[in-house]
Amino acid sequence: MITSFILRALEGRIVMTVAVLAAVALAIPASNLLLSPDSALHVPTYAMSLMGKYLCYALLALALDLVWGYCGILSLGHGAFFALGGYAMGMYLMRQIGSRGVYGNPLLPDFMVFLNWKELPWFWHGFDMFWFAMLMVVVVPGLLAFVFGWFAFRSRVNGVYLSIITQAMTYALMLSFFRNDMGFGGNNGLTDYKEILGFSVQADGTRAVLFALSALMLALCLVLASAITRSKFGKVLVGVRDAESRVRFLGFRVEDIKLFTFVVSAMMAGIAGALFVPQVGIINPGEFAPANSIEVVVWTAVGGRGTLIGPIIGAVLVNGGKSFFTGAFPELWLYALGALFIGVTLLLPKGIVGTVQSVLAARRAVKAAAGRDASENDDRAPSQVQAAE
Repeated sequence: MITSFILRALEGRIVMTVAVLAAVALAIPASNLLLSPDSALHVPTYAMSLMGKYLCYALLALALDLVWGYCGILSLGHGAFFALGGYAMGMYLMRQIGSRGVYGNPLLPDFMVFLNWKELPWFWHGFDMFWFAMLMVVVVPGLLAFVFGWFAFRSRVNGVYLSIITQAMTYALMLSFFRNDMGFGGNNGLTDYKEILGFSVQADGTRAVLFALSALMLALCLVLASAITRSKFGKVLVGVRDAESRVRFLGFRVEDIKLFTFVVSAMMAGIAGALFVPQVGIINPGEFAPANSIEVVVWTAVGGRGTLIGPIIGAVLVNGGKSFFTGAFPELWLYALGALFIGVTLLLPKGIVGTVQSVLAARRAVKAAAGRDASENDDRAPSQVQAAE
């Protein structure tokens, strides 16, 4: 059953994308570790970490596409799930510092010593164990999504109202995490990491492994999302997006369908945040900012929502463009980003991948129509010959 569920996901474009991600996961780290820095094919560590960040953003955009593109839930709060996964990873990394911190306290992180905390808060316990931290990476965002979705979907909050509520949720979390008494580092957040699983976070080998994990996790989540959307459940999911009242009339529990999809999407966003933090080196309340969640919507729209692959391309394209323009034209990059979004909205309303798919579908339809016409002409020809005789 599980095998058929996975095999159903492996249609052509998904297989091709997974193959590309697997190749990238091998080629970029190999170029960084095996080739001389003087080689033209050598990828510097900073560039590899930057591309790893793009892959984490792509995973976040994929998570949003699952609920927006296929379920019709425009979430403006997915940055909250991303940040919670990042904080779970950051808490583990902070616990690994131990007595090597500025204040030399083997138990309390430096910011707690500075704020005169006497003991470790209860919610920090267990984060010295990697397996527990990785469990929290998916449990905490998933639990928040479950509680939020339980009340929102059963209250039948839809459309723009749901979007506003999700944005309010992430804004409330941002304000809470800015407080020093919350125990998460306040405005400065969590930083100055030393090692992960005994390996230096700054080492080239560790950076290469983190990059490869980001690419492979993106490929795995893409297969999972494809399996969900191409299953019978996925067909109902699209029905909820296009005609929720009809699906409800047919006897389906729309609230449960939305809730399941929302929780899975939140867990994927949490994984993206966890992979993001060790590569960037910091997590702070700024990741909860509503503007970050809106940016994810832009990436998904640019690539093409409801396509799975489109949001990945959109995230990489927009963030790559941002990096280029901030370096080449630091005063103009915001205008360039705005022009990109406006141009795609006006000229490519279905996004990059969506437009390409529409063009290819139109060509196939024309070829099929031409084939039918030719077949009908061939069928008519013998009858016309007999009539002439």
